[in-house]
Formats: sequence, structure tokens, C-alpha cells
Amino acid sequence: MEISRELDKLLKQVEKPARYIGGEVNAVHKEQARLRFGFAFPDTYEIGMSYMGLQLLYHILNQQEDIFCERVFAPAMDMEALMRKEGMELFTLETKTPVKELDLLGFTLQYELSFTNVINMLDLGSIPVFSDQRGEEDPVILAGGPCAYNPEPLADIIDVFLIGDGEELLPEVVKRRRKDQTKEAYLKEICTIPGVYVPRFYQPCYQEDGTIAEIQKVWAGAPDRVERALIKDLDAADFPVDLIVPFIEVVHDRAVVETFRGCTRGCRFCQAGMIYRPVRERKPETIRKIAEQQLAKTGHEELSLLSLSTSDHSQFEELALDLMSMCKEKNVSLSLPSLRLDSFSFRVLEEIQGYKKSGLTFAPEAGSQRLRDVINKGITEDDIYSAVRQALELGWNHVKLYFMVGLPGETFEDLDGIAKIAKTIKEINYEVKGRKGGRFNVTVSVSNFVPKAHTPFQWQAQDSAESFMKKHDYLTNQLSVKGITFNYHDTGTSELEAVFARGDRRVGKVLVRAFELGCKFDGWSEHFNGKLWAQAFADTGVDPDFYTVRQRSYDEILPWDFIDPFVTKDFLIRENEKALKGDITQDCRIQCAGCGMSRKADCLPEGEK
Repeated sequence: MEISRELDKLLKQVEKPARYIGGEVNAVHKEQARLRFGFAFPDTYEIGMSYMGLQLLYHILNQQEDIFCERVFAPAMDMEALMRKEGMELFTLETKTPVKELDLLGFTLQYELSFTNVINMLDLGSIPVFSDQRGEEDPVILAGGPCAYNPEPLADIIDVFLIGDGEELLPEVVKRRRKDQTKEAYLKEICTIPGVYVPRFYQPCYQEDGTIAEIQKVWAGAPDRVERALIKDLDAADFPVDLIVPFIEVVHDRAVVETFRGCTRGCRFCQAGMIYRPVRERKPETIRKIAEQQLAKTGHEELSLLSLSTSDHSQFEELALDLMSMCKEKNVSLSLPSLRLDSFSFRVLEEIQGYKKSGLTFAPEAGSQRLRDVINKGITEDDIYSAVRQALELGWNHVKLYFMVGLPGETFEDLDGIAKIAKTIKEINYEVKGRKGGRFNVTVSVSNFVPKAHTPFQWQAQDSAESFMKKHDYLTNQLSVKGITFNYHDTGTSELEAVFARGDRRVGKVLVRAFELGCKFDGWSEHFNGKLWAQAFADTGVDPDFYTVRQRSYDEILPWDFIDPFVTKDFLIRENEKALKGDITQDCRIQCAGCGMSRKADCLPEGEK
């Protein structure tokens, strides 16, 4: 089928046809290249084009003369229905090439609930879902991203997982692919590169109780442990300035610069804070240069900074003042997410937001100081209240609060603390503004705790569905107060996320069965179908409770134990034990916590070098 010609007929029948046409400003087109790579984002165009990692790796791969990187997105439901009806296979955006004709197809795994979309996209591309059913003519299927740190749920589907920073790793893996080489030879060649995991070279063996007895190597040449890939000098690393500019509005439609990677705070629930260590910064002058070039080459009217905690950059004040001045000159708005709300941050917010004061966001995560110490969240109620008071005095009238329920050791007194914080903020507003303060709203959003691999809480049990619902109902009653809006996350999706966050290879068959039953876009509330997932678990004989509500022991072999993130298991055990006692760990810029990262990077505090 000539896709370009047939596509024109379908575009008139779907919502947002610009999702499927390509040809945007700064999109790349190459007449000839030795290798064709598809960067596949397992969600719609608007979400995928908001992901900076796509822009970054697209740019880096297309810098290579012999590699042509094209984009592939999950078609929306209306488009997929038409494609299946007309027999049209999944295609690349740049050249409308069927994905099965590519040399390599790589998925980014940002969220566990996108896994069924990976399977759906393979199926829509007429590529066999299981790796052992694909032939030499099929593309090599790769996957990377944070979810690849536990690759096992997709181990029977993906040929190659890339663990860690991709800027150097992905081009190296792609360019080693040769047309005259069998897949087996190629996989054996690349599997010794740090950051490369080839599932077919390993085989887990299980004990009678369902836990893993050992992970055997099927091929002796495979490494015993897979070390993550690490970019040590972020300032020198390539970063795109010629961002692709979408024709339609996407979730984040703006220029973006990554200011630093990693985090030093050590929240015990946070996977990103563990797997992206150590902190690596870009210099303020590098950031400004990238920002200026991006704005010039894209025409964007907003600039945003990307990091886990923007104001933790060691030269944040200098950086913020410089960018504010530049953006003012260019009549560009500046967005600074994830700020530590101290007096300087408020001065910055006052300057960049002026009279248009959007909601201020705080993430205490837990309602009591005891529980915040358990999770090592370095924030007190005084920090929250003093910041809120400053915000109110400067004119803000909407505060958003983010919490988690189901954290290890949580009690209903901790839930009372969530309500207390919200109500106290309302009282502070009355103290500051009085009766004439106008309309003021507090939004409390609660997510459900999901234990993640490579964190101190990876051994902890998740709350049961009944427990989550009981806590949601309790908070609903506590927060039924005028001026307070309460939202909570769906329990079914949180349970599913936990299954695949800590699952082994056996849950892969649940994924495939769920896809066969019609599951896709599971992260979208309007598409998630809990009954179909329950049927998929029943049909495959897999008990989800084994992966969710079961506490693990320290001596249990975990499905991801062969992945080395450079943060040691001993450190994670120590942190979990400290959590049980409510002991805190200092920010590692102040005192090294002994996580093991200093073996691989120059990250010790100045006084300890």
C-alpha cells in the first residue's frame, strides 16, 4: 500500500490530522542513510512531542551522517480504527515508511501503563510481538527510559534494553548494526557495551513459592551485571537548539533547556532521585546560549527549565536573574517549575509572573513530620506555612498541595495531617487578607504510593485496593470544606503500575493477554478498563497480589538485581532501615550518604574530597 496516498483519505475523517503528517519546522529528512531508526513514543503525538528526550535523541542520531532517525507515535483511537479497517500499517512521520521496513525501532518507556501501547504499535506495524518469533527481516526492537531499569515485564518482547543516559549509548548501539550481520551476531557484539541488556542471553529460574531462585546466563559472553550508561560531563554534552515545532498545540509547547540531571535530596520513594545520580550541571552561560539559540530557531514564546528541582542548581540565582533579563528583552515568558519556595524564589516568581499569578505548588508528600522523616522529605510545616504567607502577601490566591497515601508506616493520624495543612493554609489566607481577600482556593491532590525498583522502598508492600479506597473516603470527608478541592488518583491504575514496576517475566503474558482483550492507553482514565485487566490476570493464572501487597525480604533475588545503577543495594537497605526508625539522611551535597555513586563519579561534597 502507498501510505502517503491512502493517508490523505483518512486524514479528513479523524480528529487532529496534523498528528500524522510530519513536515514540521526543523523536522529532518534525509535522502539516503545506511541505517533507518524509528524513535517510537507509545502515546499520542501531543504527549510524545512534549518529551524532551525525544527531541534530544532525534537530534543526536540525525547528526550521524549514516543514520536517519524518524518519529513514530501511537495513533489515537479514531485513526487506529481506520488504519486497521483499511489495512494500513503503522508508519514513520518523516517519510511514511512502514515501521517493519526500518532497521531498528526504539521505544521510550516513561510509564508502566504505556506497555500495552508498545505491544499494540508492534501489532499495528505487522511486527511479531514476541522477539523469538521475529525473523532477520524484522527490525531490531530496542527500549530505554526509566522503566527499563526493571526490563523484565517486556523481556520476551524487546530485543535490546538500553539502561541509563542515552546520548552516547544509543548512537553507538545503532551504528553497530550491519546489513550483512545476523541479529544473533549483532546482539552478541553489543551486549558487552555498558548500558546494554539483551534479555535472550539470560533466563530466570523460579522457586516453588514463586520467587526467583537464580538468573542464569544462557550465553557465557554476556556480562554478569549490566552497568548503566553514564554521561559524566553534562555541560559538554550535545543538546538540541533546532527543536521540532509542532503544527498543533501539544502538552508542553515551548523551548526547553535541561539545566542539570540528578538529585541530591534522597527521597526514599523516588526512583528518579536514585537512578539519575549524580547531579551533573550545565553552566549558566551554556544554558543561556542554548536558550537563545532555541528561541531564535523555533519562534517559541515561552522558555522552561528542565530538572528534578530547578532551584537546586548551584548557581540558581545568577541563572534565574540572567534568564529573566534575556526573556524580558525578547518578550518571551519564562517558566521555572520545581522551585524551592524561599524568599529569592518568590522574588523571581513575582518578577516573571507579575499580576498573572497562577497557582503555587507545594509537594509535602506526607501529612505529618514523622512520616516526612520516614520518606526523607526535607520539608517542615513551618517551611510550608511561611512560604504560603509570603505568597499570599504577594497576591497569590490559589495553592496546590501534592501528597501520597499508602506510604510505608502511614496511619490515619498522618491523613489527619493532610487535612490540617490544607485548613491551616485557609486560615493563614484569612489572617493575611481578611474578609476582603477575595476568592481563595486550596487544591489537595493525592496519588497512591507505588514501590519502585532501585529505591529504598523496593521491598515494601503496596496498600491493598480496599485500604486505598478507605483512605480516599476518609480524606474526602475530612476535606469537605468550602474553598478546598480534593482529587485522588485511581486505585486500579496504581495497582497495575505496581505490578509492572516490580514485575518479572511472567507478567509479560498478562500484558499480551490484556492487549488481546482490547487494553491500550491504560494511563488515560477514559480508556482504562479494570475488568479486562482482571480477566487478563485470571486467563494467565498470574496473581497480581504477588507483585503488589507482598513484602519482600532483603535476601530475595529481585527481577532487576542484575542491573547496576551504581547506587548499591547496601545503601538502599540502610535507607529502608532508617525509614523504619524515622531517621533522616542529609542532602548529599552537605554530607555523603555513601550510596556508592562516588566510585563512578566525582560527586563528594567539597569537605570530603
